[in-house]
Order: sequence, then C-alpha cells, then structure tokens
Amino acid sequence: MAKRITALVLAALMVFALVGCGKKTREIIKLTLSTEDSEAILAAAGIMLPDAETAAGANSTVKFHHWVDGFHNYSEDEIVNTGYWTFSEKYNGEVEWVETTYGSRFDDLAALITAGTAPDFTTCSVSTFPDKCMKGVFVPVTDYIDYTDPLWAGNAEFVQRYFTMNGEPYIICTDVKAQDVCAYNRRVIEEWGFDDPQELFMNDEWTWDVFYQMCVDFSDPDENRYALDGWSWQAALVNSTGVTLIAIDEDGKFIHNLDDPSLEAVQTVIYDLNKNNCRCPNIMRGTEQDGAGIKEGLCLFWLREKWAFTGPVDDISAVWGDIANNELMFVPIPRNPNGDGNYYLAGQPVGYHIVQGAENPEGVVLLSMCERFKIIDPTVIDIDVKQLKEIYLWNQDMLDMNDTCQKIAKDFPVVNFSSGCPAQLNTAVNNLVNGTTGTNAKTWAQLKESYVDSVQYYIEELNAAIEESAAG
Repeated sequence: MAKRITALVLAALMVFALVGCGKKTREIIKLTLSTEDSEAILAAAGIMLPDAETAAGANSTVKFHHWVDGFHNYSEDEIVNTGYWTFSEKYNGEVEWVETTYGSRFDDLAALITAGTAPDFTTCSVSTFPDKCMKGVFVPVTDYIDYTDPLWAGNAEFVQRYFTMNGEPYIICTDVKAQDVCAYNRRVIEEWGFDDPQELFMNDEWTWDVFYQMCVDFSDPDENRYALDGWSWQAALVNSTGVTLIAIDEDGKFIHNLDDPSLEAVQTVIYDLNKNNCRCPNIMRGTEQDGAGIKEGLCLFWLREKWAFTGPVDDISAVWGDIANNELMFVPIPRNPNGDGNYYLAGQPVGYHIVQGAENPEGVVLLSMCERFKIIDPTVIDIDVKQLKEIYLWNQDMLDMNDTCQKIAKDFPVVNFSSGCPAQLNTAVNNLVNGTTGTNAKTWAQLKESYVDSVQYYIEELNAAIEESAAG
C-alpha cells in the first residue's frame, strides 16, 4: 500500500457525504499531491493560466451532469485529477456532481433544462454530436473559447473538422484520446504459445490475419472459452479500417461510406469470427464486468477503452490479471493487412459541452483551461505519468504503448458519429455493424442491400435539419 500512495498525502481536511436515492452513501476523500509536485504545478500554472485574482469563474462552483464523477476521489488508492486539482487549489473552484445514469442521461438532462435547473456542463463525445447540439441541448462555445489562442490551438483543426456545425464549434476540446485498444493478459498469451501482440505490433506484424488466427485457435465453446467479449468489439475493428460508416465531408455535410471496400473486408473478418464461435454469446459472461474471463484464460482479447483498466490495483488485478507481475497489456487494434499500412484507432474528443441554461459557463471555461493545461504542460505530464506508475502500477511498456495509441488517434483520427446521430440513423448503422454477428448473422453484401437506401434517406433528413437549424 505504501508504494501505491507514495505520491499522495491523505489530507483528511474535508469529507463530504453524498447520498443518492437508493444509492449507497459515498464519501469524497480529499487527496492532494506531495508538496514538491503541488508547488511545481502551481508554478507552471502561474505561467500558462490566468491570474487567480482576475480570472472569470474563480471562487465558484460548476455543476457537472454525468453518470461518473471523474473529478473527486472516493478511495485512497486512486490518482488525483490534476486538472481539477489546479482548478481547486489555484482558483478556489469546486465541482458539484449532478448524478445521472448512462441510460437516462439525456432524458434527465432535458428534464433539468425544462425545469430551469440546468447543470453547467457535461462531457462531450461522439454520442452528443450533432443531434443533441442541433436540438439546443448544448450551446456553441464561440463566445467562450478562442481556438486561435495558444492554449487551444492544438485542437483547433480537430474541432473545426469534426465538431463544428453551421460555423459554430460545439465542444471545449481539451484532448483527443484513443477510444478502443486491444487488451490482453500476457500470461495467457504465453501459455497458449502465441506471439506477444506487443512484439507483433513493434514488428509491424499485428494484422487482422494474425488476430483472427489467434482467436480461432483459442476459442472452444465446449470449454466455455471465447476469444472475444465485451460491448462494441465489432465497432473497434471497423474503426481500424480508418473508414467510418457515417462521416462528414469537407463541406460539413454528413455522408455514408457503405461502398468503401475496406468496410466489406473487415465485416468479412467479423462474420468469420462469429461463424467460428469466437465471440462470447453472453456479453461479459452475464456479469456486467469489463474484462470478465481475461484473467482466468477464458477470454483472449478485450477491445475496450483504457479507462476500463485504470483504477485501484487490487480491483483491476482481480479482473484483468496481476498488474504488478506485468500480466495486463494492450496494443492498438490490429490493422488491415491489405490496407495502406497505417494503424487506426477511433479518436474520441475529451472535453465538455456547456449546457443550455448554464448559470456558470465562465467556471466551466476556467476548469477546462486547467484540464487543457495538464495535457500540454511537461511538468504536469510528468506528475500524471508518475501517478500511473506509482498508484496504478503501470509499467513502462504500458506507458509507452499509451503514448503510441494516443499518437495514432491524433495523427489519424477516426471519428465515428453514428451514436450522436438521430435515433433512426443510429439504429440502422448499429444494425449494419453488428449484423455480421449473432444467431442470424448476414454477410456485409446482404446487410448493405437491406440498409443502404434507409441510411441515405436518414442522412438527407439530417443534413436538411441542420440547414434548417442554421436558418433560425
């Protein structure tokens, strides 16, 4: 335990009890950084961020609507969010968590806005653009963020290309992250005599073909052993083509790419994986646990976001494998062996939406500046890396691979908008992506024939609605 909290000093200065309807009582534990790290961050913030005496939004509370609280700590063996820490320590700011659930988040938010009790902000994602922005749930950030400012300029092109509607940017983008990676247990890989995917990737041999053969060799329904499990592994493979089913063209119009041959190629791989019983028929083995079966050698690969294996060491090791013994590892999603030679990962925006009716947008902007600061300032980057090493026991291979995945996602962003599109279009796209798996699987050619006309119709509806919203 001492090793895991080297960088932290438990400051039992404030403990808040949070009681939700039907929820367990949770206590926010005020963790802070070492004196050395604290002074280093504040010194760097004094150069890059505005003065605390004059900054708009200082000495205020912002209301955060989300199903997870990513700002506060609820356990002593968690890392400190250095962006929120800076907002709190330098600007005397606070975040109030307005709790919701993933499934009810948009309905709950709409109810709060209608009642005149809107929260100030929520996270931005591909699930919120363009539909929720077009419908006025979130407001443009033009009046709040200057993407020509050096603090924000690094994300300006990304925002302009993917999250601007009718000439207005709709997100405060603090970073772009690799959405899904391929996680595995090294011990299990070695026991099966497979080449380590990390070595394959380093040798540029980590392709769909190699991945597919491993999955087929590993899977055996009679032994309850399936190579693949979890939500949306199909989408992660589709994104590895570098092509999305729904995209935005250079003129800002939504289009489809259903005729792209790389989509047929990857869907053929997915169809064959399904046909050869490589996917677990009960997602997460019915446990609702990310990583179920990985440690026990009943699941080989888990195509998931990296947050699924960031957390208290004992919890993560119990599911994914012994982190202290370097069992857990991840690599990019394998690439198309007949493609352009590049690896592609979905690029998810990191940052926030300002909610319609927000009472404290200035506070949201100031917090966002602190969150952006931690991404680009070398001092804070080093402290966050140290936290990953000392608190979550990430080894150097994991840290290096994290940097690699981040670079892929930023150099070749694959932004999949389908979940943020109107419901009928999103449903059609989901049916296409997942239609090559399941008990009634169809080939890509059959699926495309069934859905191409409706997809095109819904896209035309979407573009017309966006034009109409611009007209007023």
